[in-house]
Amino acid sequence: MKMEIKVMNKEILKDICVLYVEDENDVREFTAKLLDSLLKKVYVAQDGLEGLKIFEENKNNIDLIISDINMPKMDGLSMCEAIRKINNEIPLVITSAHSDTNFLRRSIEIGVTTYAMKPIDLYQLMESIIKAMEPIILKKKLVELNLSLESKIEQEISKIKSILDAQDNIIIVTNKEEITNVNKKFLDFFGINNFNDFIKSKRNIFDFFKEDFGFISKEQISKQESWIKYIKELHEIDRIVKIKDAFDEEKIFAINVDYYENKEDYYVFSLTDITKLKEKSNLFEYQASHDKLTGLFNRNKFDEVYTKEIKRSKRYNNELSMIIFDIDDFKLVNDNYGHQIGDEVLKEIAKIILNKVREQDINVRWGGEEFLILLPETNLTGAATVASKIRMAIKEHLFSNKDLKITASFGVSQLLSEDNETTFISRSDTLLYEAKKAGKDKVIS
Repeated sequence: MKMEIKVMNKEILKDICVLYVEDENDVREFTAKLLDSLLKKVYVAQDGLEGLKIFEENKNNIDLIISDINMPKMDGLSMCEAIRKINNEIPLVITSAHSDTNFLRRSIEIGVTTYAMKPIDLYQLMESIIKAMEPIILKKKLVELNLSLESKIEQEISKIKSILDAQDNIIIVTNKEEITNVNKKFLDFFGINNFNDFIKSKRNIFDFFKEDFGFISKEQISKQESWIKYIKELHEIDRIVKIKDAFDEEKIFAINVDYYENKEDYYVFSLTDITKLKEKSNLFEYQASHDKLTGLFNRNKFDEVYTKEIKRSKRYNNELSMIIFDIDDFKLVNDNYGHQIGDEVLKEIAKIILNKVREQDINVRWGGEEFLILLPETNLTGAATVASKIRMAIKEHLFSNKDLKITASFGVSQLLSEDNETTFISRSDTLLYEAKKAGKDKVIS
């Protein structure tokens, strides 16, 4: 493979000896062969334990470490940590990146210099090697010129920035009072050119949090003595925020906060985009609580709210009523026109219900062709009026493309002081049966 490298960088590569550690045979053999053609010497190991042994035996000759993370016997970061105890200055290039903050924190603590993301882009790998070695070579030149005062600081800043920019998450480093560093993902998300522009805006990350039910807000944060403690003590499912990006599109993030470099006054603040996961979760929640055909609540959801509504009604002495109704002779619709037309009828009845009730009423597909409506803060007269409106709307409606005429029978009751969950439904059912016996297309209360 021919690779175009700048002339000055080629000169850097010719003088570098590298320890390359990778457990995947094909990747190791191919990459080692390429490195060997460009570098002075390549030492190769297939796991962290072998890599550490090779380094101990050749520590005066090896200029840079390239290592995978997940390997048998000893992982890459553990090996790098052990090597750091032998040589605290040697550059470390990692060939994979994780986005969880435990990995991030450990990488910073060990002093990982930069990343070459997997699957390995060989050009990027060479750029990573050059990027890691240039500060050291520059430092040597500065020492020769007696100008090394700032080189160490710049090198450390470069290390941290490289680690932060390699993360898929939005990363913010803070000392509680102010943001001290952010990664490229942060700048790209908010459409900010550089970190200095963000600092000049004097905006806090909490300024971006959208006020919405179920999400952490700036107002909640402002009430806390320690926002870090507040977030860390929240249950994981509650550590979520809603933020708009540079294109005004809302995204949902999970927050994680962790210590940075073992200094208790510095923290890594990580935002993981869970928008798709949350949407899927909401979809599952909807599917679990709604009837697939009509979109009304199913019996599972009714069971969840029914007991609460009865308790609320009795505790606060509020009226509570119930309507149960059944489509008259629905079997004939299915027998004569097929189940597809029958399904269309059920969906159209659901729409009629939703047009005739209030937002707070609880609408349930109770059975095959049976529906239930729970009406909080409504007495018997009010519920009977709602039932009559639904009955008339059904009677006057032409259903499906067959222009079918349909009727329904209704039983309406109000919760009594002596009622429990079973008797309340039972009385409504009995009234529905009476409406059927009385000739159908009636409301009995």
